[in-house]
Amino acid sequence: MDFLNKLNIALKEADETEYWLDLLHETNYLDDFAYDSLNNDCAEIIKMLTTIIKKLKEDKLSPVTSQLSTNIK
Repeated sequence: MDFLNKLNIALKEADETEYWLDLLHETNYLDDFAYDSLNNDCAEIIKMLTTIIKKLKEDKLSPVTSQLSTNIK
């Protein structure tokens, strides 16, 4: 699924962004206020992407699981 691949790429990019935000904060390039704001936004994006990816994977497996349970009966 192409859409799922794109979401996984976006998740990896968000993870990398989180790394760079931490690094910028540790080197005092970002003050606490800017870091907290950007890091909270990044964490929310990661949570949303993770939820969407999990849901898509469940939905993708769901028809197979339903079909298997129907065939077993």
